[in-house]
Amino acid sequence: MDRLDELAIFVRIVEEGSLVRAARRLRRSPPSVTRALAALEDRVGQRLVDRTTRRLAATEAGRALFDKARTLRADYDGATLGARNARPSGVLRITAPVLFGRRHVAPIVGRFLDRFAEIDVDLVLVDRNIDLIEEAIDVAVRIGALADSGLVARPVGEVRRLWVASPAYLARRGTPEAPADLAQHEILLGTSAMAREWVFARARRGAPVRLKGRLRADDVETRLRAAKAGRGIAQLLSYQVADELASGALVRLLQAHEGAPLPVQLVTKGRHNRAAKVEAFVDFAAKRLAGLAVVRPF
Repeated sequence: MDRLDELAIFVRIVEEGSLVRAARRLRRSPPSVTRALAALEDRVGQRLVDRTTRRLAATEAGRALFDKARTLRADYDGATLGARNARPSGVLRITAPVLFGRRHVAPIVGRFLDRFAEIDVDLVLVDRNIDLIEEAIDVAVRIGALADSGLVARPVGEVRRLWVASPAYLARRGTPEAPADLAQHEILLGTSAMAREWVFARARRGAPVRLKGRLRADDVETRLRAAKAGRGIAQLLSYQVADELASGALVRLLQAHEGAPLPVQLVTKGRHNRAAKVEAFVDFAAKRLAGLAVVRPF
């Protein structure tokens, strides 16, 4: 059990990217978490994480162990929970971003319902992060860092913010080589203040660049269609434009200025004493979401 506990601590360290945050989430002291990591590294005979002053990241050996440890922990949790409640049942409420939900979550939900005949699903597709407690949500598919430290996340992949335009638009207006060039282009924006500020990794240390555009839409599908129609440059997530980039309908721009990837995560309100229906869906969906090409390194 001590060694299983070490693996659980290691998984949390990698998920949090910080010894201090891992200790806080595990409700342990930072020295005890550090000792557990050191003991595990001694046992396997390899360094499992690289440490910097700002962040901690798994080494190649650490990533391999992380994947195996996470599976082992999930199998253990599933086995013990299954002993208490072997028949998942009831209504399961799931939320996800609209486009990602339509394309990728809804098909998984359909297969899940085929597998678990005693579960009903309410699928809530919305592009804002709704409160899991207020809205009685059991599982959320979230893209980006979590603001609520009380939630529990299971990473399944990552996506990026990309800048894209159609070949016809670029032939007509030219291809921007730097963020400053966007001042001479038609920009397709969202309607919120945040959506009108694009952050470029190499623009004055990542400072946001405020842009103007004649077409503003709060709907992702509308901006995507406008970009494909040659109406301007849009910032969209990689999964939203994966098919268009593959077909050549859109072109990826300013790649050198892209920021860090955004995690795709299955989020729940807690890990302990979760209902069997929640455990069943998280395990079922995690494997299938992690296998999607759109959430692998882009």
